[in-house]
Amino acid sequence: MARHKYSEPSADLAADIVDGAQQLVRLEIVLAKQEVKELALRNCTAIGLMVVGGLLLILTVLVAVPVGIVMAFDSWIAAVVWVAFYAVLAAILILFGKSRLKIKPPERTIASLKETRAWVLHQLTTNGK
Repeated sequence: MARHKYSEPSADLAADIVDGAQQLVRLEIVLAKQEVKELALRNCTAIGLMVVGGLLLILTVLVAVPVGIVMAFDSWIAAVVWVAFYAVLAAILILFGKSRLKIKPPERTIASLKETRAWVLHQLTTNGK
């Protein structure tokens, strides 16, 4: 005769619940590590873009001011075009980096933890029925 899970002693049912919960926690830890790694990579890229844009903006100011003063008497339009080009390029890099920056908790892991909690509570309250 086949034994049903319901006819097992409560200690065996509790052990099954604990084993299932432990396995879920291990999987959640793996998910959390992966999600944090993805967020870190995305944020490092975004911060890198913002840093490059900021450095380009500083370079624009440090070089454009003396060039603009020297060229003000001959061809000031060239200096203005040069400064505008680098300033726009720097602004684009900074804004693109800022739009890619996501400082947030790992949402998939949190949702998965809530599901695991609900499952464990359901298992404990129904006594395996």
